[in-house]
Amino acid sequence: MATIHASAVLIGARAALIRGPAGAGKSRLALALIEAAAGGLLPFARLVGDDRLHVEAAHGRLLVRPADALAGLIEVRGLGIRRLPYEALATVGLVVELGLPDAERLPSPAARSAALEGIALPRLSAAPETDVLGLVLAALRTDDVSDGKSKFW
Repeated sequence: MATIHASAVLIGARAALIRGPAGAGKSRLALALIEAAAGGLLPFARLVGDDRLHVEAAHGRLLVRPADALAGLIEVRGLGIRRLPYEALATVGLVVELGLPDAERLPSPAARSAALEGIALPRLSAAPETDVLGLVLAALRTDDVSDGKSKFW
């Protein structure tokens, strides 16, 4: 099982794995997704983990779980470390990459995929000034016209 620096939020049946450099807004996006569900913009969202996660490939899926010492904890800038309900295990359905200065406006098919632990996953890349919550909500609610596939899940 590999340990990575990331955050994850279960959205419906699958998790969004949020990666990026320190200060890119991983915790902020995780909290925004949870708040979006509380406000009715998503049917369900719950924290899986913040800052440090364990990932492993199993039966063609990427599983994610929080590091034991950080389970249920999230950093909220201006408030410090807070406790939230959390999921102990989730299947990743989307990788969100934050703070990428070379994120493409119209990404190629290759740029819309990421491989972790040998598992290919849909990928969203966001430049530093992007409205990432809006980008994730659009990805979850709309169909891709370039390949005829429906939403991410």
